[in-house]
Amino acid sequence: MLIPFLLLLRRSLAETDDFKARKRHPHTGEIWRSMVTNWRLVILGMMLTLTTTVTFYLITAYMPTYGTSVLHLSAAASMLVTLCVGVSNLCWLPLMGALSDRLGRRPLLLLFSAIAMLTPYPVLLWLVGMPSFERLLAAALWLSMIFGSYNGAMVVFLTEIMPADVRVSGFSVSYSLATGIFGGFTPAVSTWLIHETGNSAMPGAWMAFAGLMSLVATLVLTSRSFQRRTNQSRQAVDAVHVLPIGQR
Repeated sequence: MLIPFLLLLRRSLAETDDFKARKRHPHTGEIWRSMVTNWRLVILGMMLTLTTTVTFYLITAYMPTYGTSVLHLSAAASMLVTLCVGVSNLCWLPLMGALSDRLGRRPLLLLFSAIAMLTPYPVLLWLVGMPSFERLLAAALWLSMIFGSYNGAMVVFLTEIMPADVRVSGFSVSYSLATGIFGGFTPAVSTWLIHETGNSAMPGAWMAFAGLMSLVATLVLTSRSFQRRTNQSRQAVDAVHVLPIGQR
């Protein structure tokens, strides 16, 4: 059901000014060479995305299992919490995306990656101290607030930092690496951490690790020195693109 909607959306969206300004578009080989050249940006983009992917899988894919198997609450209660998380995500994402348009991406990314690093473990420790539907709902909605607030700014920022000639590829590879290597394994990692430590709050430590990686990536990507090097690299690539093929 989503495919027709996505095709309609794609056909109706205007291209960005950077893309329309390019008189020549790179072929597949040039795109992959540019990806290799910008490997640091791809890795930092992956780190930037970790808070999004880890938190998403924690509060959606793992939450029903966590509620029933770890906290020993009813399946109905766990699924109701997951439903509330979905509604919460729907509200926070556009709201914080709009706020990032006004305040800038950096303040929100720094604030909520720091919150993602500092608060999940204490929140889950509070939850496992006296498990209940009310506490699980409160904890899940707090993590949902972190996810929606961070992701509302992160998705746009990750697009903005990618060079125009590899924007879609760079975004996709960074996001996919974060999901495939870290985020998608969140249920398995959480289960393993609880089993190895006997501490039911350890999924919060895994999310805190993701928050730390995203905080570091944000600091690096928004630093003046990194932005200066990135701009120099983009100017060099643009200079190559305007040359005739035989002169490259």
